[in-house]
Amino acid sequence: MPTITHAEAYLVDLAVETVRTDAVQSFLKQETVFVEIGTDDGGGGTGYSYTIGTGGTAVLAMLRDYLLPRLVGADPQRVEAVWQDLFAATRATTVGAITSLALAAVDTALWDWRCRAAGQPLWRLAGGARDRIPLYDTEGGWLHLGTDELVAGATRSQAAGWRGVKLKIGRSPVQDADRLAAVRAAVGPDFDLMLDANQSLTGAEAARRARLLEPSDPYWFEEPLPADDVAGHQALAAATTIPVAVGESLYSVTQFREYLHRQAAGIVQVDVARIGGITPWLKVAHLAEAYHVPVCPHFLMELHVSLCCAVPNSRYLEHIPQLRTITRQEIRIVDGEAVAPETPGLGIDWDRDAIDDRRVR
Repeated sequence: MPTITHAEAYLVDLAVETVRTDAVQSFLKQETVFVEIGTDDGGGGTGYSYTIGTGGTAVLAMLRDYLLPRLVGADPQRVEAVWQDLFAATRATTVGAITSLALAAVDTALWDWRCRAAGQPLWRLAGGARDRIPLYDTEGGWLHLGTDELVAGATRSQAAGWRGVKLKIGRSPVQDADRLAAVRAAVGPDFDLMLDANQSLTGAEAARRARLLEPSDPYWFEEPLPADDVAGHQALAAATTIPVAVGESLYSVTQFREYLHRQAAGIVQVDVARIGGITPWLKVAHLAEAYHVPVCPHFLMELHVSLCCAVPNSRYLEHIPQLRTITRQEIRIVDGEAVAPETPGLGIDWDRDAIDDRRVR
């Protein structure tokens, strides 16, 4: 039986690749928290999670002070048992972002170890439902961009063979509707347009916006309300023909269950870092499958490409490149689809020298 003999965590700061703004915030930087594990048989695994500018040192402290000491001596093959032990040991801070992000860094390292030990890529070992997933682009739809820039970005993505783009909303209701209508006129009816309000609206305002936006046939309406307002999302989902998308700001399987049970979400956007790792991510994906709801995860495309390909109910992968400065190879894109990597492990080719250069803690 292999045993974990070594576990360490460190923090790397990555500058954003482009200006990213939405209705409530700007993406300041990616604080990337890494976990490395080693076993007595010579095996190893690398996992990670992230924040978009604040809280990274708190995640690092949770790992160093509480979680990593419990890993030494554990069996890395028993991924579920390890996850449950760490979760139980931190009940005073669950459910919450800091603990979930810390758990995710450990859990992804264990899955990386597990896949490498089996000689299999993550997407195959976690289910192997498909070998590629359609992409939509977010980088051309930020809120600070003008209408002409939104149109140019969408038409570029369409010409490249991608299936859709995301547009941020959060200007006046008429401006949001006009910007969306301009993009729809440019790309035609067979190109998907996703909308994201980043939790900035009230229930009444979200219903008003939905009525104004419906004529342009959006593919989804993402995080219209604060994430903890399940009843508000339920009411909105019943009042509009636009599918309501949630998940990037949910931190437990139970929170997703509540949304699905109450028919408050038509799209699930579970984020592997914020849910606490691959182990609970797969539970959410299969729970959504039972409700006939598609999964379109948030961010982390380099990892989510494999998880999307593992499950049958994934529909889209969000394209936001953010790891190019610390990886040797980008995800492979063919005809607007991301192809699952075949290398054993998570499928991310880390540039160790570049990581060391950006290490801050």
